[in-house]
Amino acid sequence: MGRTADWPYLVARAATWTVTGTRCLTAAGLRSAAARAGRATPGRTPAEILTAGLVRLGPSFVKGGQIMSSRADLLPPSWCAPLGRLTDRMEPMPFPAARRALAAAYPPGRDWPFAALDRTPVASGSIACVYRARLHDGRDVAVKVRRPGIGRRMRADFRLLALGADLAQRLPGLRGTPMRRMVEQVAPAVLNQLDLRREAWMLDRLRRNLDGLVRVPAPVPPACGDGVLVMEFLDGLERFDPGAFEPARRRTIVRNVLRAIYRMLFADGLVHCDLHPGNLYLRRSGEVVIVDAGFVVELTPRVRKQFAQFFLHMVLGNGDACADVVLASAAPVPPHSDLDGFRRGIRDLIASTHRRRAGQFRLASFANRLFTLQRTHGITAAPEFVFPLLSLLTLEGMVLDLDVDVDFQREAVPTLLKALQIKESAEEAR
Repeated sequence: MGRTADWPYLVARAATWTVTGTRCLTAAGLRSAAARAGRATPGRTPAEILTAGLVRLGPSFVKGGQIMSSRADLLPPSWCAPLGRLTDRMEPMPFPAARRALAAAYPPGRDWPFAALDRTPVASGSIACVYRARLHDGRDVAVKVRRPGIGRRMRADFRLLALGADLAQRLPGLRGTPMRRMVEQVAPAVLNQLDLRREAWMLDRLRRNLDGLVRVPAPVPPACGDGVLVMEFLDGLERFDPGAFEPARRRTIVRNVLRAIYRMLFADGLVHCDLHPGNLYLRRSGEVVIVDAGFVVELTPRVRKQFAQFFLHMVLGNGDACADVVLASAAPVPPHSDLDGFRRGIRDLIASTHRRRAGQFRLASFANRLFTLQRTHGITAAPEFVFPLLSLLTLEGMVLDLDVDVDFQREAVPTLLKALQIKESAEEAR
């Protein structure tokens, strides 16, 4: 991963990890023991302790908490509510820090693009805060300002994660698992969120690709600066609230969201891995809005095709074809692997999920069984597969809130068939 942080800073970050983890475990343990003993426990709940610990550890850990907050099907409300604050309601940076970041983005000699800029952010995330402003031409815009110094912390965290992965993949239970390789695959994608110029480009691509399905704010490139993203301000945004819509309207909303996701995954190859409630909103009209494009990964054509093939064969209930896709995507298979056993396991897995609707299916359980099969038989699939799975996992909680009866597998078929037909035609033309 290169020399991304000096060793004294790495040691300091490692010490923060250790102290914070110890505090969280100790405090949560005391709360749990007291609860078992039937005693009242004043102060913060274990969920609040965990949330505070993730904030202290930094953005690389906050992402995990954001995903957990969307899983109301797996965690009780008393856990989801505190973790939900990690999406866009974190402690904002002091305005003097924001002013310094803005001064660096618009140095002397460059025109200041704003006629007015609110001092209070409308949203506050782990990497940046968002402020409402008005351009000189009268347009209202959202101004996303990167937190100063956040890049150094995140790069140090991934250096530590890579070192930990080196050690972990030597342990008996994980020997042969490419944990270092997986960290190195995920790290650049997460660190790309620091590059707000890239995010402006991704916003524009998503806006054009998803037109008619979801709304994405248009970036304003001339007004952007280093560490500052300026985009169209969209008002009237609300959190997903299933109770605000009739069942028929909820079904329409969830199908539009699924079609947008499937177009990203299978047709465009742009995978949005961060569709938590802080980035995905509804308007009263039922229009779905994506307001962030920092954690967007572009799949290679090969991985995109393989993931589409796997998903299509899962929809068709063809376990053998799913096994073929995983094997084709894998690194060299160990010579003594039990391929027949692996295929049987995949067949059983696909059979258990075939024709299951959203309320009968849990992606986390499915992925865990798939990865266990791979690990047991020494089959190492492409690490890039983690991005489509992460995208769907983040979105699954919202889908379940809106419509447990949606046939999410069948909804993918039109996009899958069209995408695979286009790819095969392009390959034949070559």
